Amino acid sequence: MPMPAPRGPVSAALAELLLDLDGPAEPLSAAVAAHRSPVLDDEDAQLTLTMLYELHLRGIRGVDDRAEWDLRLLEVRGELEQRLESELNALVGPIEDPDDVVEALFQASADDDGPPLAAFLARSGTVDQFRELVIHRSLNQLREADVHTLGIPRLGGAPKAALIEVQSDEYGGGRLDYMHATLWADLMRGMDLDSGYAAYIDSIPAPTLAAVNTLSYFGLHRGRVRELVGHLCMVETTSSLPSRQYSRGLRRLGFGRPVRLFFDEHVEADAVHEQLVVREVAGALGDTPDGRIGLLRGALTCLAVERLAAQHIWAAWEAGRSSLRVGSAR
Repeated sequence: MPMPAPRGPVSAALAELLLDLDGPAEPLSAAVAAHRSPVLDDEDAQLTLTMLYELHLRGIRGVDDRAEWDLRLLEVRGELEQRLESELNALVGPIEDPDDVVEALFQASADDDGPPLAAFLARSGTVDQFRELVIHRSLNQLREADVHTLGIPRLGGAPKAALIEVQSDEYGGGRLDYMHATLWADLMRGMDLDSGYAAYIDSIPAPTLAAVNTLSYFGLHRGRVRELVGHLCMVETTSSLPSRQYSRGLRRLGFGRPVRLFFDEHVEADAVHEQLVVREVAGALGDTPDGRIGLLRGALTCLAVERLAAQHIWAAWEAGRSSLRVGSAR
């Protein structure tokens, strides 16, 4: 990831420390202590979390790899994560033990009522609006499957085998040109966008970063593996129909099959994946009340943060303005 432009005192202090790990951490600690706003929709806090999580993924350009396990940075991340988790739990509300976790997960997906971005882009959205959506999703899609794959070493037996089957498809069965991240990069280039990883980090607003950071939070904590699986259940169960609509929109706007291939691939693949991940992975992990509640919490949290991100985009488009932080999609 390129070093992002700071969005406030916390991310500014973090960037300064990341570029000089031998420097003092007090300015960063003081900035975090002084930050009292809710973090879920805060540009400074969400960018800070994105940067801290990226240290465990592909890293940040110009930052020493030692930063990944710097105890001072882990302490800051832990403080922000506590606030994030508290706000996510408040957003979702109390969760009761479902009688049947498989049924509950499919029902949660069916009940999702976010803004109709896919339907809108299928019938009347503009090229610039489509490009904006692609930019919003680029940070996650260009690393598609990576964070969910962190669940594999934390599982065993049949759930592990089923998750490996799903994730293998995400990586194109070992073929670079069929990796879903590759297909997304092809889509971006076909729409005259920069396909470099995190190239649009400075344009992506807090609601979208919060959705990405929620996944990273689940993925990087072994104790949240059931939430991670619940999150993946919603990714798979809510993908097939919107993918069909997005492909239809791209066709309407004159884009050929190479640009549409990402979405075309997900129409059929995710219809199969949803059955595997819900029934074979989540179904096996939901053998205790805490397990079932964790799975459902991950699912509902995924839907909630994705809904907030979609609402941000929808509100901007209804107001006739860009949903991005910096300018408009080109």
